[in-house]
Amino acid sequence: MTVTSPRAVERLVTGQPTTDGAGVKLTRVLTHDLQRRLDPFLMLDNFASDDPDDYGAGFPDHPHRGFETITYMIAGRMRHRDSAGNEGLLQNGGVQWMTAGRGLIHSELPEQQAGVMEGFQLWLNLPGRDKMCAPGYRDIQSAEIPEFTTAEGVTVRVISGHSHGVSGAMARPVEAYPTDPLYLDLHFPAGGAVFSQPLPAGYNAFLYTYRGTVEVLDGSAQATPVPLHRMAILDNSGDGVRLQADAGSTPARALLIAGRPLKEPIAQYGPFVMNTREELMTAVEDFQNGRLA
Repeated sequence: MTVTSPRAVERLVTGQPTTDGAGVKLTRVLTHDLQRRLDPFLMLDNFASDDPDDYGAGFPDHPHRGFETITYMIAGRMRHRDSAGNEGLLQNGGVQWMTAGRGLIHSELPEQQAGVMEGFQLWLNLPGRDKMCAPGYRDIQSAEIPEFTTAEGVTVRVISGHSHGVSGAMARPVEAYPTDPLYLDLHFPAGGAVFSQPLPAGYNAFLYTYRGTVEVLDGSAQATPVPLHRMAILDNSGDGVRLQADAGSTPARALLIAGRPLKEPIAQYGPFVMNTREELMTAVEDFQNGRLA
């Protein structure tokens, strides 16, 4: 997995504290103003708390149309139900990949495990041709997520895409799923171990550090630190990314996410993401008239 021209950090982003659902406290890392720059990704939320009052009411029934949600639990559980009678329990370390497609109404209820609830939700856009496809879920428990450890001791969980010859739990043909998302959870040991990942030309990519500090090494071997709870938007020149944990005594963890941009118009109204205002109006009307259930 040779990277000869690693990407540099374009800029660092600090997430915005907010609430969603029935008062769930979270940090919105990828915000609305970054959707064009990080196309096909629409949103990234990080939720983490040991206080049930921060999230206990969860996300009651709410609709979606036109995109996919990827929920990754680092600690705790997430119980989901939908208006079609589907129900599941996402366990610690697992992923739910939901394709909203033409629409559904569902609820998400977080639960503590060992006193902690922590995870991420990423919104991935669908191309216009697929926005009205049939909705569906895939619940991927932790043991189903392929992982490997490099010679330098970096453990890599491959949620989607491909890394070092390992296909992710959601490795899908790019012909059918043109966003071709790469989603890696990287666990660095203390001591500055280096990890390299090729990235296709033109793919938008970012890194989010959720433990310790991770450094991005550019082509001149300069290291840009990405501190805890910061997102680094990577520039689009180069053939990949080279990362290392801070050379100190603290391990680090980060998400590396990349995808091929759709370069389509984005029209969003809350939980509906379409290509035009007219399609948004139809989505709202369908929801109001019970046609998403």
